[in-house]
Amino acid sequence: MTSKRTSLIQAGMGDDPAYKSVSPPIYLSSTYCFDTISEKGKYDYGRTANPNRNELAEALTKLENGFSCVVTSSGMSAIDLVTNLFKANELIVAPNDCYAGTHRLLSHRAKQGRLKVRFIDFLDANEVSEVFKEKPALLLLESPSNPLLRLVDISEICEFAKSVGALVAVDNTLLSPVRQRPLDLGADFSIHSTTKYLNGHSDVVGGAIISKKQEHGDQLTWWANCLGVTGSPFDSYMTLRGMRTLHPRMDSQESSAMKVAQFLHKHPKITKVYYPGLPSDSGYRLCKKQQSGPGAMISFEVNGGFNEAKKVIESLKVFQLAPSLGGVESLISYPPTMTHGGISETLRCTAGIKESLLRISIGLESSEDIIQDLSASFTLI
Repeated sequence: MTSKRTSLIQAGMGDDPAYKSVSPPIYLSSTYCFDTISEKGKYDYGRTANPNRNELAEALTKLENGFSCVVTSSGMSAIDLVTNLFKANELIVAPNDCYAGTHRLLSHRAKQGRLKVRFIDFLDANEVSEVFKEKPALLLLESPSNPLLRLVDISEICEFAKSVGALVAVDNTLLSPVRQRPLDLGADFSIHSTTKYLNGHSDVVGGAIISKKQEHGDQLTWWANCLGVTGSPFDSYMTLRGMRTLHPRMDSQESSAMKVAQFLHKHPKITKVYYPGLPSDSGYRLCKKQQSGPGAMISFEVNGGFNEAKKVIESLKVFQLAPSLGGVESLISYPPTMTHGGISETLRCTAGIKESLLRISIGLESSEDIIQDLSASFTLI
């Protein structure tokens, strides 16, 4: 049986129908000729289908053990796409510490009256129990969450969801299918910002949603075409090109992340480290249960507040101060003004996002250089 790693490397290779090129060509055409006046070929219009987008979708479907995949123009368009499967009076439940872009989208859709939304703490058994009494239509999970890397028991939540007829979607961006497969854990959808680990080079914006069942896959495909949120041919080509190195990239970045997390855990000027690979982390048990590794994202709190966090950021040499994550380069972000700058201070406090919090995405640089860079910056606080 061919491994996931081998399948991904070979996805689309040697399938060029025109010249048998090893690497798949880019099909930029927006339109395709019909065979006859009443018969079209496999492709007719670029918004509906494209060879490069299909190759990427097939590769992601195999990786996630799904039925089908819709490739979208961004991670946010993928999240918005799944909401089209539900009526305005049906309840969607999301985590109160979710990515601010997701919170913003769902909150404003609710204000428009297009859907009902509840934000809860999925680690609070009482809150989860109470919301299930309302018979939600969709549970949207982030595990790990952004930026606090909190884990929820996906299998357990999915079992509860099925008992009330709810569907479950998991944002799997921070781990990729290499480290977690939500559909295998009982979820109905796995969502990605392909901008991050899947592409891995910070030069593409895209998204994807993989469905477990044909019914949902067909509905999402229809809606994506109807709304015009499908990904571009070039971005799809670049994403698949980046994905060919996903396994070794994740292996290397995760290995470095573990060393960095252990360094941070022992440092006297760091008050808390969020990394499920550490035995001290609250998500360590679940990480071992449902993931094949802790990933390469780390968040931590410095001793102090905004001023101390600012000093650390401004003195770093290896890290780039920028949003996003999952690229070959190491990035640092300040969640209160960046990933969660668009929500209120009250909501940030409720989610546990403090002024002392920093989030880092570990790249492919030498782990020794990364640690040395952080160590030098901590001398200033």
